[in-house]
Amino acid sequence: MPRSNRRRPDPTGEDSFDRLLAGWKRSEFRRGVEWTIQPVSATQSQKEYLCPGCGRVIPPGTAHVVVWRADGVLGDAADLSARRHWHSGCWKVF
Repeated sequence: MPRSNRRRPDPTGEDSFDRLLAGWKRSEFRRGVEWTIQPVSATQSQKEYLCPGCGRVIPPGTAHVVVWRADGVLGDAADLSARRHWHSGCWKVF
């Protein structure tokens, strides 16, 4: 039987945590809070998300940003699990 070269998902979720942290990201201060922002390109965007800024859907194939608190008291894993996908324009006016 041929060998499969596809990566299997990590059941612990650590794979997605490491993948998200490994990408290009930046920090910003908004409303007295430090946020981590990571852009998602149109080719990387494969699911539908609801933007908390406008309440509308971000369809698959749309470039956007993923945002999470950088200074939460519960640690990086908790902050990352609370991340939200925003339209880039909605995040700019937040």
